[in-house]
Amino acid sequence: MSDAIVVLNAGSSSIKFSVFAIRGGDLELVLRGQTEGLYTEARFLAKDGSGAVVAGHSWDAGHPPGHDGALEHLLDYLRAELSAYRTIAVGHRVVHGGPDASGPVRITPEVLDYLKGFVPLFPLHQPHNLGPVQLLLEHAPELPQVACFDTSFHCTNPKISQLYALPPEYAEAGVRRYGFHGLSYEYVASVLSQFDQRAASGKTIVCHLGNGVSACAMQDGRSMASSMGFTGVEGLPMGTRSGALDPGVMLYLMDQRGMDARAIEHLIYKESGLLGVSGVSSDMRTLLQSNAARPRLAVDLFVYRIGRELGSLAAALGGLDAIVFTAGIGEHAAEIRARVCRDAAWLGVELDANANATHGARISSATSRASAWVIPTNEELMIARHTRRLIEQA
Repeated sequence: MSDAIVVLNAGSSSIKFSVFAIRGGDLELVLRGQTEGLYTEARFLAKDGSGAVVAGHSWDAGHPPGHDGALEHLLDYLRAELSAYRTIAVGHRVVHGGPDASGPVRITPEVLDYLKGFVPLFPLHQPHNLGPVQLLLEHAPELPQVACFDTSFHCTNPKISQLYALPPEYAEAGVRRYGFHGLSYEYVASVLSQFDQRAASGKTIVCHLGNGVSACAMQDGRSMASSMGFTGVEGLPMGTRSGALDPGVMLYLMDQRGMDARAIEHLIYKESGLLGVSGVSSDMRTLLQSNAARPRLAVDLFVYRIGRELGSLAAALGGLDAIVFTAGIGEHAAEIRARVCRDAAWLGVELDANANATHGARISSATSRASAWVIPTNEELMIARHTRRLIEQA
């Protein structure tokens, strides 16, 4: 019987899972899938390691399972499907680990209570990340669980880059820049030398462009600065999140529009970004297919803000050796990559249009002073690696 690690990534409207079998020193993906539309038209789909569909289930539109029902269905499925494996641990993606989280931790009831304290900083993800942890602690307390944090990778940021210009008592209370998408950046850093040794050891900016969007400046594979800060709404425009706003906008919304904290939270997390500007969709694929003015404006603003952020992060690094695109938009939207690279010509990036159009790994020309790459991320594998290492050290 082979040992296996289960990876869970529970978000606001979906629960993703992966199962990795331990084969000697390697982790082999044997099963993956998700339940999406938890509160609308819920659908469960599972695939084997080769990508073939092996199971599916749909709920009636009027009776969505929610997080609890979907998780119970998933656990029942995994118990039956993994009868040939011994599950040695479950690894969880947890967005926020707090100011002292420099790596993954073994979850106990006390750790869970501590992590719940960061729900206000990331209300879209943190409570849902922790839901499966709670359920497994109640129903399988003997099963080891590991929390892997999106904030940990950024603990190497210089102190100066973590500070806001506020009185020190606020920083002491935890009000500072944290940075997120760390598991994605950590994976890219772990494989970058396979693509470009100069980028791996030099000054590289990784653009994680998905429904959530951020950029990270790395030196020698270590995070030095990030576009996100105290929460995951800061920085670049995202699918439904606004990105950076003048704090005075919040005061205006309260004083002149009569909006309270919850209404503003809903606006900047759920009604802004690509969706808010376009008035059509948060999906970049839909916007790129449209010739209407507002969708095109949303795309233009998205590209413009990435270009500005590249300049800021290159300044933090003192130069640029490479740009890496990853996540859904970064890996699949050739038009966005092309426009970002053209805007970064002043940083030494020269696009290879043919390589970009065919989604090659290297999309910069052979003579480009700064290289440009497309590297698919794999947060689930990163979580499995961390989980295995922590369990084997116990």
